[in-house]
Amino acid sequence: MTVVHEHSTSKDKQKTLKNEIILSGTGLFTGSKTTMRFIPSDPDTGISFKRVDLPHQPILPAKVAFVRGTPRCTILGDEEVFVQTVEHVLAALKAYEIDNLLIEINSHEVPSCDGSALPFVDLIEKAGTEVQSAPRKTYRVTEPIFWSRGEVSLVALPSDDFRISYTLNYPNTDLLRAQFHSTLITPEIFKASIAPARTFSLYEEIVPLIEKGNIKGGSLENAVIIKENQVLNPEGLRFVDEMVRHKVLDLIGDLSLVGVNFYAHIMAIRSGHFSNTSLAKEIVNYLHMDSSKMELQRV
Repeated sequence: MTVVHEHSTSKDKQKTLKNEIILSGTGLFTGSKTTMRFIPSDPDTGISFKRVDLPHQPILPAKVAFVRGTPRCTILGDEEVFVQTVEHVLAALKAYEIDNLLIEINSHEVPSCDGSALPFVDLIEKAGTEVQSAPRKTYRVTEPIFWSRGEVSLVALPSDDFRISYTLNYPNTDLLRAQFHSTLITPEIFKASIAPARTFSLYEEIVPLIEKGNIKGGSLENAVIIKENQVLNPEGLRFVDEMVRHKVLDLIGDLSLVGVNFYAHIMAIRSGHFSNTSLAKEIVNYLHMDSSKMELQRV
């Protein structure tokens, strides 16, 4: 039996942003010009995206039940209404422990900015954070929860905090043959060592997508491109292992879709958005099991 402890103290309160703030930019895949307004939200409302460009302005909660697809990014919505490439902004909000926020967006893709989460970190710090009156519930996983398929594996192990260990492996590319990064996730660590890591791709993978018109907003200004074991970006890498750090960034954003705060040590091998969100679904399933299969204890 997997046991999850629910933890809440008077010192652990929910948070939102202190002030409204706006960010504009271009979508990586669609090339669409997008403006996002980040609006502080009441306790227990969670994080949601609101499509203000559509009739009735539909709202999409940032929860794994609303994942529509994971084609090189994470998409929330259904066949008619969606928002894509949500993982970077959600990673920043997760790392800064923002529980409640309404994100108004006037297009269907979050701006790529420079391909990292650093612009969203800067936005959060500029807006400031506000502690709310309601307590934050935190769940501690006390037995493994896992997902695996082929060479891809993820497991959530017991931990008294939230940390991630990621192994990246591209066996046919010397530059990416093996990278490993393990880190505790706090606002300070995220800002310094995870948020600056940019989206990356192999040249031979990205060119066919560009030719098909599937990546209209991509450039060396918002992605690291690797060709023949060389980085094409003139400025080079921000970290020697920038690529695995970006994988950690994506994983944080995707796991935020669990929708509640939880402590676990996530160990991932070669995972991407599909497997990340699959583990998120497994965690949600455990949290919603009835008492005959799951024990929830307040400590």
